[in-house]
Amino acid sequence: MSLQITVAHPLFVCVILSSKGDFLVLQNQTRLTIKARFIRYYINKKDGNVKRLYHFIILLLAVCGSLMTSCNDDDSFSTSTANRLSFSVDTLRLDTAFTNMPTPQSNFWIYNRSGDGIRIAKAMLEHGNQSGYQVNIDGIFLGKEMGYQTSEVEVRKGDSVRVYVKLLAARNGKSNAQPISDNLILRLESGVEQRLNISGFAWDANIMKDVRISRDSTLDASSTPIVITGGITIDRLATLTIAPGSNIYFQSGAGMNVYGRLKSDGTAEKNITLRGARLDKMFPYLPYDRVSGQWEGLHFMESSYDNIIKYTDIHSTYNGIIIDSSNVDRKKLTLEASMVHNCQGYGVLSQNSNIDILNSQISNTLYDCLNVMGGKADINGCTLAQFYPFDSNRGYALAFSAEKNKVSINCHNSIITGYADDMLLGSMGKDSADFVYNFEDCVIRTPRITTADSVKFARVIFEDVKDTTSCGKHNFKTIDEDNLYYDFHLSPKSIAIGKGNVKTLPATDRDGLRRENLSIGAFDKKEKQ
Repeated sequence: MSLQITVAHPLFVCVILSSKGDFLVLQNQTRLTIKARFIRYYINKKDGNVKRLYHFIILLLAVCGSLMTSCNDDDSFSTSTANRLSFSVDTLRLDTAFTNMPTPQSNFWIYNRSGDGIRIAKAMLEHGNQSGYQVNIDGIFLGKEMGYQTSEVEVRKGDSVRVYVKLLAARNGKSNAQPISDNLILRLESGVEQRLNISGFAWDANIMKDVRISRDSTLDASSTPIVITGGITIDRLATLTIAPGSNIYFQSGAGMNVYGRLKSDGTAEKNITLRGARLDKMFPYLPYDRVSGQWEGLHFMESSYDNIIKYTDIHSTYNGIIIDSSNVDRKKLTLEASMVHNCQGYGVLSQNSNIDILNSQISNTLYDCLNVMGGKADINGCTLAQFYPFDSNRGYALAFSAEKNKVSINCHNSIITGYADDMLLGSMGKDSADFVYNFEDCVIRTPRITTADSVKFARVIFEDVKDTTSCGKHNFKTIDEDNLYYDFHLSPKSIAIGKGNVKTLPATDRDGLRRENLSIGAFDKKEKQ
């Protein structure tokens, strides 16, 4: 059935009920299809009653006529040089990117507030494809097949167009990040030319994919950073040495699996950094580098022994360090003068292994900062600080357990603290003989021990949870929850200053400075100048 109606309107309107039961509304060769599911109520197939259908059509025409008239008013386009477009930014600034790796997309808006429609006769990058910027304007990619330009963009009055930009820069041969700039040029139908500057930085890096270390090797990223995609695997009979001053960036999903041996051998002057590869920001105030879960961290397998991590900064991982069950008579890992920070899982999880942790900071983890599930752990001059900002159900600063295997914990001159009132958890298991622990000269945020176990806490300062000047987060220089910035050097009012044991305290601190103030924790009172 087809039906044609002419109404008293300056525009000719025709309504047709198609064989598929759809309405086709025609206006000056503009076609609008309204699906039949919206009108099936008005057609009774049994009695063929179409009275309600005619009523619906009249109502529909009234609405469509009004809408079409409105749309028609917005369809005029100006060639006046007085009419200009405006932008949501003065300059689009992209974050630093590694060369040969595309950045995440940035975007901005083009607005038409001129009072009339504006056609963009040509949109293009000033340097074409030479700068490495890639632009998509209103769904049109300015690529090779388009000649890196387009002339198909219309911006009606009061409307806006979104522009997406990313950077894929070529190597520049420089050791430092180099500026890259280009201009998006919009030539309007009126002849007016408008420009928006796009700027960023590109940093040369060596990109390594699915790295397998099958023989003794050294990674030196001290002059040019290394970006790892896929991960690093160290075979059972191989040793990987990371040179001092190296900066290694891991893409999402990448990490390091150690079957052999790892020597991350930094110095006080040339720390090694292992971190995520994103250099951009989640928000203007928040770099992705401060967001946990950016990469997978380090995993030491059962066959791995004699690992050394020294003067190394490991942060923003899922799990920082996972240690599989091994022979507890052999040293599994020595973590010295290092930092494991901001993890979406554990900071360090040691399962029935033999580890030493000296002068190190383990902080801000969703699960426990340090969890020792059986085995041996000697801890001295460390800061275990649980101020994980992304989840209130965060774990303990230190947890240890003999539920599966015998555990032996010796902790000296260390700070164990965090947001909660109790940051220490010990789980004995079935046999008390398998549950061995000793704390000396420490600051611990846990209720004071008054039972027979108090002899295992010698010269321990139990934090007063009501103390808002020298305990908890007030031990430290900066705990900035708003900007997620943390500095665990000691504040001048910290309760830990001068309370270390001169006989057992390490001679130097995390920064490699002599412990002149005998402070408990990873850092002496005075931070490195």
